[in-house]
Formats: sequence, C-alpha cells, structure tokens
Amino acid sequence: MDESEHGVPTVRRAGVADAAALVAVDALAAAGDEGRRASIARWCGGNAVVLLAEDPTGPLGYAVLEYTFFEQGFLTLLTVAPTARRRGIGRRLLAAVEAECATPKLFTSTNVSHHPMQRLLQGAGWEPAGLLHGLDEGDPELFFRRARRTGHVLH
Repeated sequence: MDESEHGVPTVRRAGVADAAALVAVDALAAAGDEGRRASIARWCGGNAVVLLAEDPTGPLGYAVLEYTFFEQGFLTLLTVAPTARRRGIGRRLLAAVEAECATPKLFTSTNVSHHPMQRLLQGAGWEPAGLLHGLDEGDPELFFRRARRTGHVLH
C-alpha cells in the first residue's frame, strides 16, 4: 500500500505531464512568472531530475537536481507550496535529492536573506561552501555542499 494513501507525503520523479502541478505549488510560477514557468517546462522535459512531493490532496512541493555545476550534483531549486510549509515536506524532498544524487558531491545555494532554507540545509548536515556576491544585488548567495561516502551513504 502506498504511503500517500494514509496521508503521508511521498516523493516521486516528475515528468512532462506534471509541469502544471509544479506550477501550482510554485509561488513564483503560480503568480505568473513566465521565466519560472519556462524553467519548469525545461526541467520536466530535459536532463534534470525533478522530484515531486505529494499526498492524497495533491502536489505539495518539488525539487530540481541537475549536474551542470562542475559535473557535480546541484540542487537547483527546492520549493514547498505556501499551504504545505512547516510539515516536513522540505526535509523529505532534500533527503530524496540526496538519495538520488549520482555524484560524489552535491551542492546548492540560497540567498543570505533566505533563513528558512539555511536552517533546512544546516539541520540536514550540509556544510557552508562559499559566498558569492553579485547575483542578486545586496543579497549575496550562500553555497552549501553535502559530501557523500562510498555506497551512497551520506554523513
């Protein structure tokens, strides 16, 4: 029996047919951000690994894993629907990305101002990896890494 039948969120790979569901849970895309909508379509139809969290009520959030950052895994985006936040969905998606990643290192970044994402990453054992100025004026980007051991066991 599928966990989602009991109301426990599950995570699965998303495909092209799931693009509309991703738009619905993505606050920027749902508000009409055409750039984000185009990114969702590209991620779902391209080489990215898109992981969708859902329960019987529908989609709750998603994460995008790519291998375009020095050929290492990069968590490009993790977002949870505003109505599903503070329920462990972000942790579940983060764990799914970590399990899915096929490279020795996994990276991500978030703005200095994005404290909830920083807390999520630090709570899951991610380590600071650097700071980059200039992407968003006045709000530097913090990079994090998650080292992997052999056998895909994270430490």
